[in-house]
Amino acid sequence: MIFVDTWAWLALANKKDKNHEAAKITYNRIKLETLFTSNFILDELITLLYRTVSSDKTNLFVESLFALAEKGQLSIIYMDKDTMMEAWRLRKKYRDKPDVSFTDFTSFTIMEERGIKRVFTGDKHFEKVNMGFIIEAVM
Repeated sequence: MIFVDTWAWLALANKKDKNHEAAKITYNRIKLETLFTSNFILDELITLLYRTVSSDKTNLFVESLFALAEKGQLSIIYMDKDTMMEAWRLRKKYRDKPDVSFTDFTSFTIMEERGIKRVFTGDKHFEKVNMGFIIEAVM
């Protein structure tokens, strides 16, 4: 089981991203495993893609993710109240790390709840909180 973070989706979607080739290598290695992401990740992704690539490319990429979900190759986890409140508890616990986004805390919570330790990302925040996450990314 691998959680896919915004960093990975952005790098895969944008051929001009400095991490694009490395992300493709990692994705090709893990794509047959059970992949998870969240609606908060998709929210962040869509917002950032519209700022960095054309709307047509954004739409195609996001639609491809929804198609993967339809085929059962990607599970999109939707935030519920309990998960949101646990993420808020973590946000307050790690108040000494103001650079970690709330979306990251929702990801940490989802991963903890589902026993997911591996994450496809280049975001060092997953290591910074020392929750035992293993980063899957060629850098």
